Amino acid sequence: MAFYLLRLPQSFLTDFSSSILELKNKVSYCEICKNVTDQKVCRICESADRDQDMVMVVEEPMDVVAFERGKKYQGVYHVLHGRISPLENIGPDELFINELLSRVKNTKEIIIATNPTMEGEATALYLNKKIKDLPAGRQVKISRLGMGIPTGADLDYADDMTLTQALEGRREI
Repeated sequence: MAFYLLRLPQSFLTDFSSSILELKNKVSYCEICKNVTDQKVCRICESADRDQDMVMVVEEPMDVVAFERGKKYQGVYHVLHGRISPLENIGPDELFINELLSRVKNTKEIIIATNPTMEGEATALYLNKKIKDLPAGRQVKISRLGMGIPTGADLDYADDMTLTQALEGRREI
């Protein structure tokens, strides 16, 4: 990357470096969902068109981008900024879990959309237990994204866990 940058005109590099500084100075976390934004509250949390009673919990801001690209989900989000990973010394206190728990009383459904990895599953189990232990958490529907066989895949190549999740997540057609 350094060699590429050395070949660019100085004016471009000056503009580029000031843009990076501006990005770092102006972008922060939304006060509600912890997604990245250049305002106090992001446009998703601020929108009257979004279902504020449905919160999808994701690991990273890029997960929000992925769901928004699909244009099907109309609720709001909560970004943890990671997942529980003892091997990387990331525990619940390093994530925005307490901020999520404070939102539970104003929520009807929480969709846990952590990645289907060991760490993502551990985070999902932890969140499920913490939410259910709250007085308001008993009235909240907690769901997990459906997982299983991707479209176009052959069943004979799927691993046991994927086949089990596909079977458990089946739905009526």
